Amino acid sequence: MDQRLSLVTLVVADLTETRRFYCDGLGWDSYVDVPGEVLMFQVGPHLVLSLWDEGAALEEIGPVSRGGTPPVTLAHNVGDPAQVDAVLEDARRAGAPTIGDAVEREWGGYSGYFTDPDGFLWEVAYAPGALGELVVP
Repeated sequence: MDQRLSLVTLVVADLTETRRFYCDGLGWDSYVDVPGEVLMFQVGPHLVLSLWDEGAALEEIGPVSRGGTPPVTLAHNVGDPAQVDAVLEDARRAGAPTIGDAVEREWGGYSGYFTDPDGFLWEVAYAPGALGELVVP
């Protein structure tokens, strides 16, 4: 098996609100948009983020539990600390329910977090060195 991740799917409670946050608020362009079912974004070469309406997902994957912080984070890496602050400000303007200020991290980078309408945690990070070079276009 090839070492690869092709699609990340998050099950969302209200696809209309999710669309409002990602498309209208953050300014993302959808790759697939089927109202009431799914919203997809190409987020990298050969990588898609899929936001699947909970009602549409139920038949295929069964019930979804809610509550607390999901045990996963998504990361949006940028080329310098000023861009971290700018992206967090974009999330603030988009109406992110929770936003943490960026800080210098023990691992040598600079990052902060925001949540989307379903509580999925996004890290916005500047990572100096080889990792940053790998993940920033």
